[in-house]
Amino acid sequence: MFDRTKLEKALAGTADGFRSLKGINDAPSQLHEDGSIHFDEWDWEVGVGLYGFYKHACIVGDERMKRNLTSWYAAQIARGLPPRQINSTAPMLCMALLARETNNEAWKQIVFEWAEWLVNDMPKTVDGGFQHLVKERENEGQLWDDTLFMAALFIGVAGDWLDKPEWVEEAYYQFLVHGRYLSDPVTGLWYHGWTFLGHHNYAEAFWARGTAWITIAVPELFELVGERYGPATRQIKALYRRQVEALLPLQLANGMWPTLLDQPDSPPETSATAGFAYGLLRGVRTGLLASTYRRPAMLAAKAVLTRIDAAGIVQEVSDGTAMGHDFEFYRNIPNTPTPYGQALASLLLIELLAAEEFLQDVA
Repeated sequence: MFDRTKLEKALAGTADGFRSLKGINDAPSQLHEDGSIHFDEWDWEVGVGLYGFYKHACIVGDERMKRNLTSWYAAQIARGLPPRQINSTAPMLCMALLARETNNEAWKQIVFEWAEWLVNDMPKTVDGGFQHLVKERENEGQLWDDTLFMAALFIGVAGDWLDKPEWVEEAYYQFLVHGRYLSDPVTGLWYHGWTFLGHHNYAEAFWARGTAWITIAVPELFELVGERYGPATRQIKALYRRQVEALLPLQLANGMWPTLLDQPDSPPETSATAGFAYGLLRGVRTGLLASTYRRPAMLAAKAVLTRIDAAGIVQEVSDGTAMGHDFEFYRNIPNTPTPYGQALASLLLIELLAAEEFLQDVA
């Protein structure tokens, strides 16, 4: 049974695990006894974790957590933010939500300038998709599925807050243009990426963790900025529902999903399983999905919980994965403890704690 105390203990454990993987060894947790946050890096892994903390603080009414998030951002701004790209945009989502809540004028300007850069100056692909520009490489002409969580959600929130409806429209458009090139019309699953330099989906891999970002991002889009632009909303919902329908037959008997979704003998992968479980639960709780999706989500959640060890480290998480040109590339990615594995498991645990009705057996 999903006991609240057990879930809270698991969430604290994954937080400790995140802290240790980031090399933060001067306190028993990434959250110090005074609640302060000691992440040094500004990157997408931290951005996912901070967004989860903010959501948890909103759910339980934890104003101290919000103050400590605010302190973390203030320290980062004081030392200077990193160059703008897709992955460095991820922490901007939580920052925009905090700034909107507190009406922080200085942060408002930072949010405005970052969002304006994304819309007007960041490299785009054919059809105006956000090129998956990261610090390691430009990825010219490439669309990647995780771009939607890392950057499109922020653009939507910034536009909603700053009365820039064209930015909210841009967020919707990014979901549509990525869906056009990454969603497979035959299966409903999403490919890892697309390139306009050759016009192909690389290995045509239905890579689990990449696909999970879609399952997460669609419910978040509607929750954060509402359902707008009727035809676009209908299309995005259809893409999401087709995807989750395709996922269910591919779930393994133990609740996990394999690294390559349509290849059950490929290694099971916990970060993707956590993302799918989170996205399904969010879909049910927000009315995007029927309640029948709760059972596979809870089966996946149980599988994730069993893969959190005594030190709070999430096991069976595949290492960072660039774009692959064949299936063996994905099969051969080793498992290793990773901050994003911790962040995705934490996000799932926060969602479980948010919904009392989910704390039950799935017989």
